[in-house]
Amino acid sequence: MLQGPRRKAQSTRPNLWVGVGLCALSLVPWALALSAQDQAPNRRDLTITAKDFHYAPERIEVMQDDLVRLTVRSEDLAHSFTIDEYRIVKRVPAGGATSFEFRADRAGSFPFYCNLTSEPGHAMMRGQFVVRAK
Repeated sequence: MLQGPRRKAQSTRPNLWVGVGLCALSLVPWALALSAQDQAPNRRDLTITAKDFHYAPERIEVMQDDLVRLTVRSEDLAHSFTIDEYRIVKRVPAGGATSFEFRADRAGSFPFYCNLTSEPGHAMMRGQFVVRAK
């Protein structure tokens, strides 16, 4: 007895995984919006002045995860601004300014200093960058 080609049995049940996937996709925009609000960084614009082999202010304080925009101004000679733990080394031209941004992602107290050696007074230029934990 000859039989025709076999047909695959078709299920009338909806695919459970498709339904679960569609439900999860409908929650994605809400979850992303919540996540973005929870993690929105606080932006901090700060200025440090370098003059007479001192920084002013000598202490800067921010909160963890702040987005920091720092401007370092020289009112006399060329200086630099260095924070080793954040791998920041910036040169500031004589009578000029240097601006840069970074995220304060690690809590703690980090020294900053001038790494130039052209004048003995550069070694006295020190300060503290303090990042408060959330």
